[in-house]
Formats: sequence, C-alpha cells, structure tokens
Amino acid sequence: MFEDLVAEASAVSVDGWDFSWLDGRATEARPSWGYQRLLGARLGVAQAALDLETGGGEVLDGCPSLPPLMAATESWPPNVARASARLRPRGVLVVATTGFPFAGGVFDLVSSRHPVTTDWAGIARVLRSGGTYFSQQVGPASVFELVEFFRGPQPPAVRENRHPDHAVAAASAAGLEVADLRSESLRTEFFDIGAVVYFLRKVIWMVPGFTVERYRDKLRELHELIERDGPFVAHTTRFLIEARKP
Repeated sequence: MFEDLVAEASAVSVDGWDFSWLDGRATEARPSWGYQRLLGARLGVAQAALDLETGGGEVLDGCPSLPPLMAATESWPPNVARASARLRPRGVLVVATTGFPFAGGVFDLVSSRHPVTTDWAGIARVLRSGGTYFSQQVGPASVFELVEFFRGPQPPAVRENRHPDHAVAAASAAGLEVADLRSESLRTEFFDIGAVVYFLRKVIWMVPGFTVERYRDKLRELHELIERDGPFVAHTTRFLIEARKP
C-alpha cells in the first residue's frame, strides 16, 4: 500500500498550479474573502493590469473579464508554456521573467496570488498614481505541522517569516499605503501519504530538497501514523493585502 501510493504520487505531473489531483485525498479550507472573486471585480474595471508569478494562469483565466491591456509574468518554463496556451487566446501578454521588464507608471492594478517573494519597490515603480497592488499571500508558519514533521522544530525567525506585519512595513517603505489587510488560519488535512508526496513535490519550498528517496523513512512513518490515527492535520495561513500608490 505504501509503495503503491508513493509511486503513484511520484509519477504524476506537478506542472502548473492546479491541485485537482488532490481531490478526495486532501482538503484545505479556503479564506473567507474569496480572492479570485475580488480580483475579478478589480480586473473588470481596470484599464491596464499585471499578474505576477501567474503559475499556469489558472487563477487569472478564472476571472470573467480582463482589461484591454493585460500582462502576466512567470519564470518556471513548464508554467510559462501552460500560461501561454491558456492566456494568450484571451489577449494576455505572458512574459517569461522574474523581474519587471515594464516601464514605470504603466499599470493601474498589479496582482499576485501566493508570490514566492514580493518586490515592493518594483511594484511601486510600475503602478500608476492611484494604482493598486492586490495580493493573497502565504502567511507565517503555514502548514508547519507537516514541515516540522520532516525538518524538525524551526526557529522563531523562520516561523515568523512572511508575517503580514512585515508586508505592511515593506509596502510603506516602498511608498504604498495599505488599504486592506486580513489574515486567517485554515484547517488542512492529508488523507494518504500520496497526497503528502504530491504536495511536497509541487510546493517545493516547504521541504527544500525533498525527494522520496531522501525522506523515505519519514514518509513511511507518516503513512503508518495516518493509517492508525486518520488524516494528518495541519493549518494553512493566508493573508490578503491591498496597497495603493498615492
């Protein structure tokens, strides 16, 4: 059973930012604010917008209407290909980059869902006066029950990394005014070890350097724990931040 679950999860593609393979194998509560719905409303009235780290373009493509000028950036080649195929028919310029190859003051909306890092100075530069940065981000110690199962206890500085207070300070330092800030802790459950393997292969920064071979003993230990006690429970943290350029 263990070997079959691990082999199945090791073979499946982890390209893109679609987690539907986990349906029935893991659950994660969603933030109450509904990021995609709020983003769609903002895109519907924008004239020029930029979506950073768009992944495979799934979130952006789920928005009903896009502005006349819509660009998206992505750096991982498999995701660039997916995003291009999905978004270019909708008129989106998909740019393979980690930076901001755009002129200053171009966009009235910049968005990002779960960015790895946030370049607040770059965002402030490309926003027009009165423009908005709108983002849902991973909060502190997210899914750390799982992280610490594999990596052991993490120091306070690591646990407090990605705290929303840090984002507020960085936004202010870049000259942006925070108009909205919300945060939530959400229950996450993994029903089998295959779900854990898939998750750690896809969200690579959770356990850096994760491979089945390297962590086989811990995976087997967790498999036995799930078989005995039921789903492995962790808590995802998320925060929503909206900041405006004066």
